[in-house]
Amino acid sequence: MVLADQVTKIWAVERLTGEPSMRVLGDFFMFTLVYNEGGAMGTNFGSSLWYLSITLIVLPLLAYYTWKHRDEFSIGLPLSLILAGAIGNLIDRIRLGRVVDFIDVDFIDIEFIGLTRWWTFNIADVCISMAIVFLGWRLFFVPETREKELSIKSNETD
Repeated sequence: MVLADQVTKIWAVERLTGEPSMRVLGDFFMFTLVYNEGGAMGTNFGSSLWYLSITLIVLPLLAYYTWKHRDEFSIGLPLSLILAGAIGNLIDRIRLGRVVDFIDVDFIDIEFIGLTRWWTFNIADVCISMAIVFLGWRLFFVPETREKELSIKSNETD
């Protein structure tokens, strides 16, 4: 996933720099080059250096937990997607000082926060978002899965 993220970002920079948005499906789906110094979904809690520092602190912990849960598909896969996404965006922050975003989709408007078009994103963001949705779904709607995994682990240690 890191390779796919980086290849698509290189394409976006080469193809879209200085160009207007490339319409794929009218105004609904376009490629628009945006350099993001903040975080996901338009967050801006500090400079790009702040986000770089946080990523460098969290990444080893995330790698450890991904490795620790490598045999548990329902945890290991989403953690590996988050790890891949974090690495993809980290490469941009180190290389460019900001993240390359280019996927521009007009999802639902969220009027109460003034969002009339979804934030522009990239493949790394897709990996992270999908993983978070999957983990949330698993946590809130499939609690028996976690209970089964815990009982299997406790039986293995006995």
